[in-house]
Amino acid sequence: MAKQSHTEAHFPKLVEQADTLIQRPPRTRHLLTVLPAGKDWHDAPEHSLALMALQRQRKKADALGKQPLTLELPGGCLTSWLRLDARQSAFERQTLLRKALKPLLDEQPEELEIAVFGDTAFRAAMAREAVYVAWLNNADLPNWKADRTPSALTRIVVHGAKSRDGMARERALAEGNSLCRELTIAPPNLLAPASYRARIRALAEQHGWAIEEYDMKRLRKLKAGAFVAVARGSGHEDAAIVRLTYGAPVMGEGKGARSKAKAIALVGKGICFDTGGHNLKPARYMHNMHDDMNGSAVALGILLAATRLKLKTNLEVWLAIAQNHLSPEAYTQNEIITALNGVTIEIVHTDAEGRMVLADTLTLAAREKPATIIDFATLTGSMAVALGERMSGAIANRDDLAAQAVAAGLASGERVVAFPLPEDYDEALDSQVADIKQCTLEGEADHILAARFLSRFVDDRPWLHVDLSSSRCKGGLGAVGSDVTGFGVALGLELLDRLAAGHSAHGTAAAVR
Repeated sequence: MAKQSHTEAHFPKLVEQADTLIQRPPRTRHLLTVLPAGKDWHDAPEHSLALMALQRQRKKADALGKQPLTLELPGGCLTSWLRLDARQSAFERQTLLRKALKPLLDEQPEELEIAVFGDTAFRAAMAREAVYVAWLNNADLPNWKADRTPSALTRIVVHGAKSRDGMARERALAEGNSLCRELTIAPPNLLAPASYRARIRALAEQHGWAIEEYDMKRLRKLKAGAFVAVARGSGHEDAAIVRLTYGAPVMGEGKGARSKAKAIALVGKGICFDTGGHNLKPARYMHNMHDDMNGSAVALGILLAATRLKLKTNLEVWLAIAQNHLSPEAYTQNEIITALNGVTIEIVHTDAEGRMVLADTLTLAAREKPATIIDFATLTGSMAVALGERMSGAIANRDDLAAQAVAAGLASGERVVAFPLPEDYDEALDSQVADIKQCTLEGEADHILAARFLSRFVDDRPWLHVDLSSSRCKGGLGAVGSDVTGFGVALGLELLDRLAAGHSAHGTAAAVR
């Protein structure tokens, strides 16, 4: 990978201005105009050229709440207009903003201007969303084309709203999301377990995270058989479970003071490439399997955003980093594997490796007695069948935790659907020769069966599993225009905020029905 992180490279300076943009300055070349819902023009700029152009396209202008309108004005100004409604979902607003900003950012401007109109609260909120979407879609993501042209944008000017913190939350989210996308995009020859671990060590040093690596030698000694079974196929002995620790700063208690509150554990699946093992995937389904480490990238993105914001939550981040390769040493069907917590597993399908590496990683996380465990994984094809690529699924062992996930998805623009965790599904995983089957050959309701399997390894801690069926969406999703979406970073940060605010996960242990 490139020596310098793409994520840290291009979040241009934000220059804010208190006065509403009344007329288009002569130097403006790329302008986004955000209006409140309705058909009146409020205090929109009384620029005759703009109004004349809008008059000629009255039908399109009246539909600005559903589709942005892009106009090229005499004098060389490209302007996008849209209406936003605070009552719309965050997903709807972010989608409209992405579409409105695309023609402006496609021209790779050096400066982008954003003008927001309406009442004070509306202008403040919409300016934040617009800048967030602009930062996300200006991120300088990896690209190996010979004629690649990096972004030229160095300045964003906001008219009509002020931000005392420089839109710190939006910047942190954009950086976290972009780190997630940067890592997920990296091809498997540039992001194998060894190089991934080296990158994580560099990030830990840069951001002050404590790091601990459970390499293969240590995992064998611990008898983490589920993880080791999958890692056997790689042949490089470079797989590991990596633990990162972020201690929430405590204000007023001396430099470096950290909170002693129970941590929230974030667990991420980090399979750098998934061939399917002996149950080899056909080419169509092996394509893009370097994305199978996306769950770990989501966890890292959340950790980066939390660090940037000095979030008042202790975090333990556990990353299960390995590959699922085909080799003479690779695990096979019908093996009996003993996991770290002593549960014996009958192997049914070698392409169900994600739940295997997560089993031991969740066990390690649960042993630290965290307040809550949240895992992120591109885990099952059946979740993608259930939801497609525009939403992800969430399954929890506490009713209120599942409800919090849905609410966080609505608030963040990253939509999740809660699925149940009914105990009677365990019958499908009954084994005659081990404590549990890894999966079934039929694959029916595998997203629920996978969650039932994982629930055996969390020691009944409050636990949420996010199956990232929307980690990749052709043409982009919500705020993000790239196929790789970084889905989960905004969701995760919103969840952390809600849990820190006292929306605890101590409800009934029953699943959502």
